Amino acid sequence: MAFRSGIYIVPTNRWYIERTVWLIAGLVLLTGTTLAHYVNPWFILLVHATALASIGVSLTGYCLVGNILVRLGFTPKLARADWAPGKSYFMQTDAWYLERRIYLAVGINLTIASTLSLVHSPWWLAFTGFVGGAMVWFAATGFCIMANGLYWLGAEPRLAPRCETAPPATLQPGFDRAA
Repeated sequence: MAFRSGIYIVPTNRWYIERTVWLIAGLVLLTGTTLAHYVNPWFILLVHATALASIGVSLTGYCLVGNILVRLGFTPKLARADWAPGKSYFMQTDAWYLERRIYLAVGINLTIASTLSLVHSPWWLAFTGFVGGAMVWFAATGFCIMANGLYWLGAEPRLAPRCETAPPATLQPGFDRAA
């Protein structure tokens, strides 16, 4: 991976499926966290379910909320190449794009935090609330600190610079491929 500089901001000129999913997920996290804090700790299961769905999307590409949004007329930005209107929506899973990495990391962290809020301390709700707020912020502004961290590390294959003039790799003297 090549290190990059600059700021990575997703397009905010329209409400496409993936951006709208982040807004909905953020609102669910904020609602679940608030209800878990003020009403009943078991409302954190809303966060837990969202986290498990996030992990599922990262691994399979299938998004239930995305498919509902397709039926409502939203169009995807990261659908598989063979997607067409009227077909089920699947996010691209042919490489580990920024979004897939974020879905997986956020899902794992929220699963752990929501579980810890039940079995350890309600202070873990601060983390789930922060993530919910960050998701709403991301959907509204296009800026995500986690996406920028991964972008700076070079974890976005669609934005990887290609060098057409580089010579092909050669073996160093004394290096035997068969060894």
